[in-house]
Amino acid sequence: MVVGNETETELSDPEVDRVFQALADATRRDIVARVVSREQSVSDLAREYTMSFAAVQKHVAVLERAKLVTKQRRGREQIVYPDPGMLRRAAQLLDSYEEIWRGRADRIDQLLAADEKGMRK
Repeated sequence: MVVGNETETELSDPEVDRVFQALADATRRDIVARVVSREQSVSDLAREYTMSFAAVQKHVAVLERAKLVTKQRRGREQIVYPDPGMLRRAAQLLDSYEEIWRGRADRIDQLLAADEKGMRK
């Protein structure tokens, strides 16, 4: 798959599973949204939730395994960044599903129109 100047491959089934399992959780979706807006330390993220620091770390680890975010040590802090490449690939997958759905809807419209014409004869 080609996007802009970057060449990217389609997601494998295990990658799709990891991405959508990671995004199935509201807290993890919120973490992604927060780091897309601005990189944040795990400590900063943990302050935003009514759960333990360890629980937030686990959520970030799930997002890392899905390659939706990456962590980088900066001094004593671990900074969480979004992975725009994986986010783009997931969006492309959803776009392809939408294209399939729209194609099916168009074919249904065509079949109904053809059926309507046949009934008029």
